[in-house]
Amino acid sequence: MGDEKKRDNFEIEMGEHKANHYEPPPAQRPLQPPPLASVANNPIVPILSYCGSSILMTVTNKFVLSGLDFNLNFFLLCVQSVVCVIAIQSCKTAGVITYRDFNSDEAKKWFPISLLLIGMIYTSTKALQFLSIPVYTIFKNLTIILIAYGEVLWFGGSVTGLALFSFGLMVMSSIIAAWADIQHALQNYGHSSTEATAKISTLNAGYIWMMFNCFCSAAYVLGMRKRIKLTNFKDFDTMYYNNLLSIPILLICSIFFENWSSENISKNFPAAQRNNLILAMIFSGLSSVFISYTSAWCVRVTSSTTYSMVGALNKLPIALSGLIFFDAPVTFPSVSAIGVGFVSGIVYALAKVKQSSKPKTGILPTSNPPISASSQSMRDGFKS
Repeated sequence: MGDEKKRDNFEIEMGEHKANHYEPPPAQRPLQPPPLASVANNPIVPILSYCGSSILMTVTNKFVLSGLDFNLNFFLLCVQSVVCVIAIQSCKTAGVITYRDFNSDEAKKWFPISLLLIGMIYTSTKALQFLSIPVYTIFKNLTIILIAYGEVLWFGGSVTGLALFSFGLMVMSSIIAAWADIQHALQNYGHSSTEATAKISTLNAGYIWMMFNCFCSAAYVLGMRKRIKLTNFKDFDTMYYNNLLSIPILLICSIFFENWSSENISKNFPAAQRNNLILAMIFSGLSSVFISYTSAWCVRVTSSTTYSMVGALNKLPIALSGLIFFDAPVTFPSVSAIGVGFVSGIVYALAKVKQSSKPKTGILPTSNPPISASSQSMRDGFKS
């Protein structure tokens, strides 16, 4: 009995002790991301940023190239490459991105790709110099066809019926755009006037440069895909080596092939617009970094499918920017060409989405932009 009482008293005391000293744990508040993180993870922000950077690069390049006497294209590209290297090196130092340090062996392997890139961007500036932004954007779609059939020939790819239909729309939109340009020139200057002949000659020069650009762009993308297997480059590795290796070549070409007389410099950089032109050249270099960064941001926050659709839809605001900021002709045929080109981009993106949902046999990897090796490389570029 005594032991039971002791046990009861002990249990009562322990119970009182627990009751006096027990404190419930504080209620945990749900963790809320900081405001900047919530903005960074909002898919609308990277999508708008990607579209804005694409428009900024096209418009600034057109602003510089649309000068009456601008002919220092190699110098323009050299400045852009220098700005790009400085910008991404600053981002690497700040810990925003990461990429490999310079390696001479890797540079030798990548040098042919940099030559193809120079051919692509130089012919791009020449085409943009002679053509309006809407026509340039529409004709740029033809590069997709060349890349697709290059994949079929050299990488065992395949083209679906829906993709083939989108190719037909791309060709149709290009024909409508060219016809609209020629008709506008004839209506404004007359069928037999010297001005009309000069305008059509300018357009023909733009179409020829655009053809060269399509072939150079396809060669660059296909060559990069093959070469990237040897180097295993990620997205920002590609950007770093491309721009760094391009600088000496562009500088040499500018010195030996472009006119550096004081008279020609005054024509290219008139006093009234000199500061604006220099700022536009710097902005166009920075915009290439913005495009790569925001495209990686897009894939990271959304998905590769959403990114491919954004790339297709982005053609419309770029084409419209030419109508808004420059004197591109606004006629029914020109607007129709933009509409058909816009639809062709959507159809092609849908074809890629349907193809990617099937088993991965003979998938045609042509949805990536020329600056990227793959969507995964975009993600890896941000890993430290």
